Amino acid sequence: MSVEPGTTFRRPPKRDRGVGSLPGAMRMRQSLAQFEEAFREEAAESVVRRERLRKHAVQRSRVRRVERRRQQGKLRFTLLALSIVVTAVVVTIVMFETLAMLAG
Repeated sequence: MSVEPGTTFRRPPKRDRGVGSLPGAMRMRQSLAQFEEAFREEAAESVVRRERLRKHAVQRSRVRRVERRRQQGKLRFTLLALSIVVTAVVVTIVMFETLAMLAG
């Protein structure tokens, strides 16, 4: 079999035989109805997915906010405890200095 340069191999065009007993126009309506139904299903799934993602985002935000508040609480408690200890040490030193000055 000799092939000339530049020739392409193509399938012969299909004849519109219809699927089963359905003519071509009926198949078009059926495929359009299937496409519309698939589109509706996809849109409904998209709404459900968006709602699920929104709920997860809200939950993550809430968890981050609680964690941040807990961390800030730990820091504030540490600073409070440290300031109480420093105050007690300063008061003790001043008290003994005053007692030494009065006694001495």
